[in-house]
Amino acid sequence: MLKGNVPILATAFDNQRAVDLPAIGNLVRFLLEQGIDGLALFGNASEGYALTWQEKEAIFMSVKAITGSLPLVVATGGAAAPVAIEEIKRAQGWGADVAMINPPSVVKPGPEEIYRFYCDICQQCDIDIMIQDAPQMTGVSFPVPTLVRLCEDFPQIRYIKVEQPPTTLKISQLKAALGDRVGLFGGLNAGFLYEELARGVAGTMPACEFPEVINAILLAWKHDKEAARALFYRYLPFLRYGVQPGLGVAVHKEILHRSGLFATAIVRSPAKGLDEITRLELQEITDHLPLAILARAQ
Repeated sequence: MLKGNVPILATAFDNQRAVDLPAIGNLVRFLLEQGIDGLALFGNASEGYALTWQEKEAIFMSVKAITGSLPLVVATGGAAAPVAIEEIKRAQGWGADVAMINPPSVVKPGPEEIYRFYCDICQQCDIDIMIQDAPQMTGVSFPVPTLVRLCEDFPQIRYIKVEQPPTTLKISQLKAALGDRVGLFGGLNAGFLYEELARGVAGTMPACEFPEVINAILLAWKHDKEAARALFYRYLPFLRYGVQPGLGVAVHKEILHRSGLFATAIVRSPAKGLDEITRLELQEITDHLPLAILARAQ
């Protein structure tokens, strides 16, 4: 069962704004060196919304060749169930282990429409499913009873990524209803990781430029919760800086570029790069925090 540190892989672009597969390979190898429990592709921090399916296939195949048996989660979805089913089956054909599925967001569904959407998917697809509950991104909120009903009716729904603030309250409610039958994951760039661990999450799915920090917090949590708390709060200014709406992807790219793993910090429109003041603020934060990804560039 998927658990632990499952970062979202960033997408590198060259100066012509084309996908840079060698740079993505550099990042994947860095993540494997640090130690991760799985890897997620094409989420929001991957700029999956700005990638064609041909680009996604090329990235997936390149990543799979490097990662071997490491579990790979692929973000999928669609404005209607038939679209989502087609995407899921395509990803499954590539070799994805888990499909992370957002609800429809063009026409906002209510609880019954949400249920029918996932019901149709589960009846047509046989891959393990992670529901992504991210209303800040989709504008769609999952009532807890709807999530519980889905998990009870469809055993292939094995995970929920809980990103509706306050995540802690929803995690507690889901944990009370579902126990350990469904793995709950935190998101929001691990900005509430310490509290989410206290509520019983199985793991977290943050951005990919600080895997050793997440690993250290997860390890400390098992043996010394005060040490985990201290480490989490030490890095919290950095974590929160990378979750700002409209800036998060560019923050991640800036670190990856500074590390030398990515040749550019380019993000695809409509995302925006960092202005000089924001870049300096980020520099100030990271100057006071050790990060393995930046240490390798020195």
